[in-house]
Amino acid sequence: MTFNQPNDRRNFVKTLGASVATSTVPGLLFNTSAASAQTNQEIITRKIPRTGESLPAIGLGTYLTFDLLPGAPRTHIQEVIKRFWENGGRVFDTSPLYGSGEISVGDFASSMAINEQMFICNKIWSTGEFLSDDSHAKRSFEQSQQRLWRDKIDLMQVHSLVNVDQIVPVLKNWKKEGKIRYVGVTHHEIPYFPALAGHVERSYLDFVQVHYSIQMRLAEDRILPAAMDKGTAMLVNMPFEKARLLNLVQGRPLPSFAKKIACENWAQYFLKWVISHPAITCVIPATSNPVHQSQNIGALRGPLPDKDLRSRMLKHMESMPGFDKLQETPPYPGKSYQGLIRRAINARTAVAR
Repeated sequence: MTFNQPNDRRNFVKTLGASVATSTVPGLLFNTSAASAQTNQEIITRKIPRTGESLPAIGLGTYLTFDLLPGAPRTHIQEVIKRFWENGGRVFDTSPLYGSGEISVGDFASSMAINEQMFICNKIWSTGEFLSDDSHAKRSFEQSQQRLWRDKIDLMQVHSLVNVDQIVPVLKNWKKEGKIRYVGVTHHEIPYFPALAGHVERSYLDFVQVHYSIQMRLAEDRILPAAMDKGTAMLVNMPFEKARLLNLVQGRPLPSFAKKIACENWAQYFLKWVISHPAITCVIPATSNPVHQSQNIGALRGPLPDKDLRSRMLKHMESMPGFDKLQETPPYPGKSYQGLIRRAINARTAVAR
């Protein structure tokens, strides 16, 4: 599908209607005989504006969820990847900062022989030994190649805008050299939204990754309209607000109108709300639970909400006690991720005491 490129928010309605009507493509990328019967159904895709390349609109994040201590059981991670892949997922988002996340992705992708078919979104967090030194970035990239067992990475992103003015030119050179295919930047913290918007508005990036959900909609003010105007692909992190949205609705039935968009669970409700915005290319929820993965990837099929239904979905959530205060609650309620990152945090906390 080809997006219109409106230059203001008033055109959102027209663009939304067009995107929902033309957002499914039958049989995209299904080359595995092990795929479930569901894979014969149409899946929701989005095109990268600068190239027209199609991507499934639901991807897979790896922060914390794929980070495990050496020797820890990880067959559940393999099953998460298997269910994601067999049901149409292709976009993986990871980072050298995600503990053993890259290793988990690379190992299981190799065992499944899917490395070269994946769309890998990776990151650089680098300052160098001195201004304009790219030696750290090069070492980080080489390490990622080894961990993921990939010669070329599809998308490299400046992680959390760290040293962005120095690293973006490095990434552009890598793109010219054929080491990567796309260049992007990321951030998830609200105070950095103006800076993120500025990078979109300057129209020199292929991708931007941003925090966006039914509860946190500030990206709609400036970032998403700019993306549609400039032809920048948008990745979305934190669609579940670090599990807080799912915790809020735990035990609550879906509203009856959710049937209109074939939602079978709350995860699909929240994900379909996000990907129905015409600026969004792909949302990357993370999970270490195979059952939850099946729920998430289910949002890749069925109708998407139009403008009126999106509004109704939001109003339903706004009627729930605690929805407006969600950002004030602790992240990852009821979850405990025991990997390299958590071990380092615990060690730092112990020293501080």
